[in-house]
Amino acid sequence: MSINDKLYDAIVFGERDVVVEIVQKAVDNGEDVVELLNVTMIPALREVGNQFSSGEVFVPEMLVSARAMQGGVDIIEPLLASSGHRPIAKVCIGSVKGDLHDIGKNLVVIMLKGSGFEVDDLGVDCRIADFEAAVERGAQVVCLSALLSTTRDAMRPVADHFTGRDEVKVVVGGAVITQEFADEIGADGFGFDASDAVRAVRESLGLAAVPA
Repeated sequence: MSINDKLYDAIVFGERDVVVEIVQKAVDNGEDVVELLNVTMIPALREVGNQFSSGEVFVPEMLVSARAMQGGVDIIEPLLASSGHRPIAKVCIGSVKGDLHDIGKNLVVIMLKGSGFEVDDLGVDCRIADFEAAVERGAQVVCLSALLSTTRDAMRPVADHFTGRDEVKVVVGGAVITQEFADEIGADGFGFDASDAVRAVRESLGLAAVPA
């Protein structure tokens, strides 16, 4: 399957209605939605992520593109589940205790889903018990998000909780998080933005990087 240029552009430019229309038509016509996702949709969102990382677009533009992508993913996800299509891995994500911000977290959720991961979104103000419950539901990677310097230290006890459990990887990110802080608390990975979070999750699982 060749790239669907109209769908690609609709995701890049955040045209949710167009994305939904094209994806639904593809489903109705019996097209291979896995190929549609892999060949067109994921590369389109990756392009937006690359633009965000390079400063060409900002959070509002990326959020619009991510929501457009989600419109298509919402149609495809039930079909993947019913067909027995297996996700790359299961990931849980939440803003840590005391942090009620979710825009960055929501972007990461959509980027991960679009990249083939099953995501258990725990929301905001999450405690250790919330992350542990997600691991008991099958999460292999625990993603911690924090926007504030006053809440980032809430990542530390969560990372400590999973220390020594090789089957669980901890990846951290957020506006106030750095690689140095991630190393300090013993996290397995750090993503400096929503796009980079996908790389960090893949690397924590020992998976090869995806093409830029």
